[in-house]
Amino acid sequence: MFSYKKFVALLSKNNVTAYKVAKDTGLYPTLFSDWKSGKSCPKADKINILADYFNVPLTYFIE
Repeated sequence: MFSYKKFVALLSKNNVTAYKVAKDTGLYPTLFSDWKSGKSCPKADKINILADYFNVPLTYFIE
């Protein structure tokens, strides 16, 4: 399962906002709030985009 807490930790560590990540990656900002609330879970392709953006392995986001 995707770990939103790890996403937030990377935001803080890299001093970026979710909006900036969305803008830089082409993902919709509302995706992040949906993931946070549990309304939806990210698909593997979206997790891969985040892993590439933050230069972490894909498995980093999986709990």
